Amino acid sequence: MTDAELVARYDGRVPRYTSYPTAPHFSAAVDAATYAEWLKALPADTVLSLYLHVPFCDRLCHYCGCNTTVVRLDSARRAYASLLEREIARVAALIGRRVAVSHVHWGGGTPTSLPGECLTAIMALIGEKFALTPEAEIAIELDPTSLPPDRHAALADMGVTRVSLGVQDLEPAVQEAIGRRQSYEQTEDCAAKARALGVGSMNLDLIYGLPLQTEESVARTARRALALNADRVAVFGYAHVPWMKKHQQLIAEETLPGPLARFAQQHAIHRVLTEEGGYIPVGLDHYARPGDSMAEAATMRNLHRSFQGYTDDSAPALIGFGASAIGSLPQGYVQNAPTALAYGKAIEAGGLAIVRGVALTADDRLRRDLIERLMCDLEVDVVALAAAHGADPAPLTTALAGLAPFAADGLADWDGARLRVSEKGRPFVRSVAALFDAYLSQADDKPRHSRAV
Repeated sequence: MTDAELVARYDGRVPRYTSYPTAPHFSAAVDAATYAEWLKALPADTVLSLYLHVPFCDRLCHYCGCNTTVVRLDSARRAYASLLEREIARVAALIGRRVAVSHVHWGGGTPTSLPGECLTAIMALIGEKFALTPEAEIAIELDPTSLPPDRHAALADMGVTRVSLGVQDLEPAVQEAIGRRQSYEQTEDCAAKARALGVGSMNLDLIYGLPLQTEESVARTARRALALNADRVAVFGYAHVPWMKKHQQLIAEETLPGPLARFAQQHAIHRVLTEEGGYIPVGLDHYARPGDSMAEAATMRNLHRSFQGYTDDSAPALIGFGASAIGSLPQGYVQNAPTALAYGKAIEAGGLAIVRGVALTADDRLRRDLIERLMCDLEVDVVALAAAHGADPAPLTTALAGLAPFAADGLADWDGARLRVSEKGRPFVRSVAALFDAYLSQADDKPRHSRAV
């Protein structure tokens, strides 16, 4: 079967499966009161991950799908930092003890849009309210074009151990089309300064499927990115959803590559990173240097998938702080109010900012674990997993009736117990995982999701 035929058959709109059930199935049935009870019920030996969302940027890139807005007033940024501190203190009080924390991730938006002193004050508060483990990872996302000098010092004071640099694409014409001018020299300088501060690990983000990109141009960007010597690279397909993200209407649709061109671009980046750069492919869209903890986790089948993508962090609970932040607790998922305004009103009122979520059923937990293993390992023993959950595997094996075309095309195989996705099928693993999604049959969900490739 040709690439064109594979793309035509399997490049449907499916979730990214950073959770299961996915966010469109969260509802107001899980609210702030529910969240408070879940926090109080956290087991005494729980180890947490923390996520802090900063929904501000100095500019709004046309392609962006994140929850962020352009905010330039220093007073507004400081006010938001104060809200984060109040939410952190409130959540810690409900837990009632200094719980161990193994991972802190700052995302956005642009986290460093907050003043340096605010960033360090928030990290100090986290150290006071929670017990950071000695090996805790402190990660932060950076925009190389928006990093004032005081933020450099803050990275060191915060104890940052990993930075993630948004690169996306290095071709001037593409950058102009997406409203993100960022020279290679700016990116290189940011990476060098982070290393000089003692940051031990660096991730780069690349995107294919952007306007005016070609197979040759994305390969050039990937080759230039190799010189930055990143420990990890994440490669994402651009999701054009102008009905959800109005600013994407600034991108002329006729400049976007078609499905087959996107597929070729993804393969071009894959070849550069693996054959020329020596990176190990991890899951669907991540790459890691041999010896990196993510590569080792993938080898040992200890990789996980969360709202931040692939991770080697195995903490059983994630607490989200800030507007739109999502948390994952043993009982289910919760999400804060999506806008900074609504989030601020909730915190100012003295409560929590949770507006929706979902309580997990036994079937949700089983399917969540199956989808995670498939997304992380490209294989799963369906029968053994069901037994570990004390469940009948029949509903899962029934879902595999849809696997026949994947098997016929060499993308996956099923031996009656173990399901495997082949290397050829790696780009389509989300489509295989979707076979087990009990919620996906709801027709109104499908426009919410990006294409598989």
